[in-house]
Amino acid sequence: MLFNCLSDDLFKPLASPSRAFNAALLLHLHARIFGDTAEPLRKSDVLAAIGDFAADYAASEIADDDATPADPAERRSVVYRRLLDAGWLVERRERYVPVVEFDPEARLLVEELARLNRGETRSYGGAVLDVLGSLESAIANPAERSEALVNAAKSARAFLSHLRSLAGAMRKSEERILREADHGAAFRLYFEEFVARHLVSDYRTLHTRLNPFRFRSGIVREAGRALRDSLTLRALAEAGLREGRAPTMEAAERAVRADLAEILSIFEGLDRHLDAVADIVARLERRIAAALRTLDHRDSDRIERTAAALRAVASADDDLAGLPDPQVSLLRPPIGEPHCYAPRLRRPPIESEPLPEFELDPAIEAFIAAKDAFRLRVAVTPERIVDFIEAQIGRGRAIRGSQIRIANVDDFVVFQRLREIDVLFDGSLRRRYRLSRVEGRVANGWLDCPDFLVERAGTGAR
Repeated sequence: MLFNCLSDDLFKPLASPSRAFNAALLLHLHARIFGDTAEPLRKSDVLAAIGDFAADYAASEIADDDATPADPAERRSVVYRRLLDAGWLVERRERYVPVVEFDPEARLLVEELARLNRGETRSYGGAVLDVLGSLESAIANPAERSEALVNAAKSARAFLSHLRSLAGAMRKSEERILREADHGAAFRLYFEEFVARHLVSDYRTLHTRLNPFRFRSGIVREAGRALRDSLTLRALAEAGLREGRAPTMEAAERAVRADLAEILSIFEGLDRHLDAVADIVARLERRIAAALRTLDHRDSDRIERTAAALRAVASADDDLAGLPDPQVSLLRPPIGEPHCYAPRLRRPPIESEPLPEFELDPAIEAFIAAKDAFRLRVAVTPERIVDFIEAQIGRGRAIRGSQIRIANVDDFVVFQRLREIDVLFDGSLRRRYRLSRVEGRVANGWLDCPDFLVERAGTGAR
């Protein structure tokens, strides 16, 4: 569906000889020119902005062929036409004035390109807390905050995607370092790109004292508890159906279960991704340490001087007068344990114990079933109101409230909502029935209220 929405020539400026200039110009237009305005800009303003931006570039960096004019005014028109023909910009007229704006689909793409260009870092603590907060909000108030569950699943997917991107970026850096023949360039890549960009900014975040994964158990616990709670699942599904996120109750419940199961599987399976990242770090550190050992040539003169000093100390007299305090070490070993390379130890596996299976008390299960039955019994739906009114009216066209017979509590639950039929369920029953006030009162032993008249509304009634 991507290329059904975007222009066929959209990527042509980004694959041409001037692609670096075109990409920089698109980001400049998106951030500086169109960034702070909600209205389209005049074509003259856009041309002036392109001309000012192109003034810092050489003609060879802007040109795609020999036909590109040398005059700055003509050159900016060529660049403008290049973006317009490719589908990045859209030109139209407002009151005979030509105006320009980004193509709606192309704007979404340039926003993603801008995000990649900025190199935005992902806060692990913020991502995990976002999932936990949304999940707790949805479970605590499923009728009003069901949308938070969708946001929690979306945040969990984004968090997993960033972990995968971290591992992929580290592998890419590793390949570049290993392909480098010059040791100096390899070390520079290791420290500037791998260590500074990935190891410090991302990977070390996972091993700090305030590790964001300390919230992981809370996410797993909340998601598992919600999956086992039929009342919470039903409340979330009803809210999703009411808010239009699913066509049927069954589809809404499937969507709720799928979101909870996805969150649970992501945070239960994070160890595999963390182990993959740890393997890359350990492997590259071993290679760098081995390269350093091959470059560290032995100094034979230093060894000889050290051996001569040891022999002189061994043959010296016992008179220590004039020497420093005996507590001060005269000789320190030239090499020792602090100088030796110690390979990174693998993290010991976390021992897990299976959770015991708890069997609910039959009395608790009966209580839960009774609560579900009670909720279904007192719930008033459009279908239930229609069936009640049709049974009371019969072959007639209208019926007064004082004429309606209430046989049991179920009838009363529906009867007490009839006076709101014109606004109930967003007025969906207004096309089928009309409600009007009449003189008199209803006093049937169940309710005492002003009388009313319910009648079928024209041909829409059955």
